[in-house]
Amino acid sequence: MAISGAVDEAGTPLLAVTVDGSVDYRSKPAVRSSSGGWRSAGFIIGVEVAERFAYYGISSNLITYLTGPLGQSTAAAAANVNAWSGTASLLPLLGAFVADSFLGRFRTILAASALYILGLCLLTLSAMIPSDCKVSNLLSSCSPRFQVITFFSALYLVALAQGGHKPCVQAFGADQFDEKEPEECKAKSSFFNWWYFGMCFGTLTTLWVLNYIQDNLSWALGFGIPCIAMVVALVVFLLGTCTYRFSIRREDRSPFVRIGNVYVAAVKNWSVSASAVAAAEERLGLVSRNSSQQFSFLNKALVAKNGSCSIDELEEAKSVLRLAPIWLTCLVYAVVFAQSPTFFTKQGATMERSITPSYKISPATLQSFISLSIVIFIPIYDRVLIPIARSFTHKPGGITMLQRIGTGIFLSFLAMVIAALVEMKRLKTAADYGLIDSPDATVPMSVWWLVPQYVLFGITDVFAMVGLQEFFYDQVPNELRSVGLALYLSIFGIGNFLSSFMISIIEKATSQSGQVSWFANNLNQAHLDYFYWLLACLSFIGLASYLYVAKSYVSKRLNTS
Repeated sequence: MAISGAVDEAGTPLLAVTVDGSVDYRSKPAVRSSSGGWRSAGFIIGVEVAERFAYYGISSNLITYLTGPLGQSTAAAAANVNAWSGTASLLPLLGAFVADSFLGRFRTILAASALYILGLCLLTLSAMIPSDCKVSNLLSSCSPRFQVITFFSALYLVALAQGGHKPCVQAFGADQFDEKEPEECKAKSSFFNWWYFGMCFGTLTTLWVLNYIQDNLSWALGFGIPCIAMVVALVVFLLGTCTYRFSIRREDRSPFVRIGNVYVAAVKNWSVSASAVAAAEERLGLVSRNSSQQFSFLNKALVAKNGSCSIDELEEAKSVLRLAPIWLTCLVYAVVFAQSPTFFTKQGATMERSITPSYKISPATLQSFISLSIVIFIPIYDRVLIPIARSFTHKPGGITMLQRIGTGIFLSFLAMVIAALVEMKRLKTAADYGLIDSPDATVPMSVWWLVPQYVLFGITDVFAMVGLQEFFYDQVPNELRSVGLALYLSIFGIGNFLSSFMISIIEKATSQSGQVSWFANNLNQAHLDYFYWLLACLSFIGLASYLYVAKSYVSKRLNTS
């Protein structure tokens, strides 16, 4: 915290408290009273509402578009959805690298928003192209192949844009709170809750409005409205410019260079003696740190034989490496997370969905129960459960971030058990009514049977998803917070790829010798229940692994104590 001079309207000197490490839009020290906080975060959360409305306007019903207008099989469509979702979740690593090393978060958000709007325009155009169209002066005929190429090019352009937008907007929002000030530190913890609340509100709107438009009116209109939403998001973001705090880099060298130098120095000094390392640790005061012996092989970088690094640089490198076990043990949770927009949606399409004699709920709309449960539960969690827990634990967040994540992983295990039991009942109902060989017939079982697993998915997200966001933002070096959030997103990118890989392997293994695949197009003959039981078993193993790793985790904040 710093104090700068200012004057009131009468010319009387005032003292303005500024925020260390932050400047305003004029590159002057950011004044606490006139910048940042919930005022700035409100603009940024508004942007997230619009962006998630646009993103889920594509992803939530993508499998329906692929199996419908594009005519793909269920397994191929699910694999394509997982591949695209995985790519969209991995590209934030690239976007975060560009932001943290070159452009900064604000400029990266602007560039990504423009690219987002372009991708959505092309996606809308691809949905307007009929398979037998004529394109004068460009092509003599417009084949279905041209439509597919245009669609997938636009789809992956949106993924690229989302890769720059997603980690930077969230990190930029959290930057509006000063973690060194007690009240703002508490507000930052709440920010991640309300951020996810806004995100799910946008998603909920998508699922109730856009999915109906896409299924009943027009796919072109259903893709065009998200394009308009992104234009609105860009305008809202620019309106808040004069209130934002912008983080400044404390060192000239890129954090990637500093961390890379630690690993290089440790390799160069691999042959130095243990006594030389111990002497360097004692000389620099490292022995007083709680994490001095964790990843102790990196301590060799402190020896000046082939170039040394500082303690702060060593701790930066360790803090990044320390995340790896948590990242790995959360991959199974990400695989489970990938099922709601794919197989859950296809299940719902086979069940009784009538609300009135003339209206059927879209199967993709069932995903809204995830968002609805989040929207309902987050205020309860933030305003009731956290204060109660805080009174016992005296922690700003009530419980630790790792405890929150672990609770979510446990709930995801329960969700897959429920999903497997419901699918077993659906298959039994289909068999009882003689519908095994009737893939287009409606199974006389209400689609509301799927609601419990969707609701549990939502509550799971409040714990695990929000916990992971806060954890990966908080535990990386300050200058790498966009990358930290990109690492969190990459869990779900790899999870989607693993899901796609598992589906491909199981599809081949279970369809040999004329057998019916677990993922047959006729879901009344398929065995999604087996797949869900497999995921439940993997979730239990993942939970046990996570608890083992989390028990020995050393928090970044403890390293300086």
